[in-house]
Parts: sequence; structure tokens; C-alpha cells
Amino acid sequence: MAESPGDVTRLLQAWGNGDQEALNKLLPHIYDELRRLAGSQLRREGSPHTLQPTALVHEAYLRLAGQDRTRWQNRAHFLGVAAQAMRRILIDHARAGHAAKRGGDVVKVALDDVEAGQSSGETDLDLVALDAALTRLAAIDPQKSRIVELRFFGGLSVDEVAEVLNLSPRTVARQWQMARAWLYGEIAPGP
Repeated sequence: MAESPGDVTRLLQAWGNGDQEALNKLLPHIYDELRRLAGSQLRREGSPHTLQPTALVHEAYLRLAGQDRTRWQNRAHFLGVAAQAMRRILIDHARAGHAAKRGGDVVKVALDDVEAGQSSGETDLDLVALDAALTRLAAIDPQKSRIVELRFFGGLSVDEVAEVLNLSPRTVARQWQMARAWLYGEIAPGP
């Protein structure tokens, strides 16, 4: 295991500079964290899911491995990019399942209880609808959209999101709260 976050950052930077051996050394250090994030995201969906955490991590890894010329800033930056990859994978999977069922059951998620990694069960959202609303939010306020992506899809803490986006944790917490309220307004079923 890496002895410090600096070790992970050093390996990420070496990989970004084209050192494939650094990627091989990095994988054991980040795999457990990526698997934890994937498991958290899948548990948040609440319903049984055909995609397993290991498969989600492997798919995200395949997408990330092709980014060998990315200038990785640090571990949090890497996790932010991993969050984007996981979002795309989950949305693609939800769309494929939705299409296969011809509009039948859709994957449900909740924006509540992100830290707990579980759905509250009270306010479930369609993952495809969430993605569409998040795309609309990105057009209005890219920063809030990115915060939702990192918190919800990436499972990053407020402090980690602050590090990735170079913002204060207080700003991230405030923006996260406003973005969630906006998304609920966009997705919540009408009266």
C-alpha cells in the first residue's frame, strides 16, 4: 500500500507522464477505494442491480487507463475523473436496462444520505432523469453540476470535492445543498 497520499500523487503524475509501470504500481493502492466508491453508488440505487461493484470498477479502470497523458494533480483529482467515468457507465447501464424493458422498471436512486451510501427510500429518482437534470444544471451552473457528480456519483466527501475543485469546504457544502434542491424541483413528480 502507499505510505502516504503523496505516494499516490507521485504515481499518478508519473503515469500522466507516460510511465506505464507507475500505473501498475498505482492500481493496488487505489483499487480498494474505487471498489468502495462503486459499492456505495450501487447500494444507493436501492434496488437489486445486475452490475456488481467489481464490474463497475473494472469498466471505469478500462476507461481511465486510456488517459495516460492526463496531468493528474493528486488523488482527489483522480477520484473526480473516476466519478465521471462511473457516472457514464451507470447511466449507460440504466439506459440499456430501461430500453430492454421498454419503459418498464427504471433504476431508482436518491440524493439523500450520500455519506451513508444508502438510499433513504423516501425520495427515489430515476437515474436517467437525474442525468438529464444534471445536464440541464451543467448548462446553468457547471460548478454545482460538478459538485453533484463528485458527491453523488463519485462518493467524495465535501472536503475531497473542495480539494478537487479548489474551493472551500463551506462553499462546496452550500453549493451541494442548493444543487440538490434544484434537482429535486426538476425531477420530483408533480402534484
